[in-house]
Amino acid sequence: MNWDKLDKQMAVFTEKLIKDIKVTHGVANKLATTIEKEMRLLKADELNLFYSASPVNKKYRYEELIAFDGWMRYSSSFKGNPYVVRAQVAYLNYICFVYLPESCFKVLMKIAPEGSATRNCSKFMINNPIRAFRNAIAHSNWNYRDDHKAIIYWARKGDNIGEPLHRYEVEQEELDYWQHISRCVAYVAFSIAG
Repeated sequence: MNWDKLDKQMAVFTEKLIKDIKVTHGVANKLATTIEKEMRLLKADELNLFYSASPVNKKYRYEELIAFDGWMRYSSSFKGNPYVVRAQVAYLNYICFVYLPESCFKVLMKIAPEGSATRNCSKFMINNPIRAFRNAIAHSNWNYRDDHKAIIYWARKGDNIGEPLHRYEVEQEELDYWQHISRCVAYVAFSIAG
């Protein structure tokens, strides 16, 4: 598959990818293409772990991503409609931070080689601060900041259920970056699996 369009979308974040994901400039500019190459180098038993990690066939995961993408494109035609925008935000955050970590990133963390872009992206997507954001989305502990340019959320810093919730904010620009990484890795991984 040709990933030029997705590579260009991700190249906007080159400097952040180099810093956060620990990839080279060349990899950051061709992230989707790199992930595809890395996925194709996995051994059959490693790919089988990816395929069998869930009772839901990876083909159906990929179909869900395609449907999600279609909804996002369709709903974007309703510019300025606050109801549609809020539905987009809720659906996008669910897919990127609840659905995909469980069905994709946690498994890729186990099978992708140490230091690979695939593994580094997956690790980034399942660790804090994104992990805390995921928990806030999954447990309905979030709201828009008054200016709608950030999301305020509450989550625990660790795994201790007795720990109090802490308040965080994620600016739209940072959230957009997280969402792009999530979708990039998932589209490539599930297209290989599908």
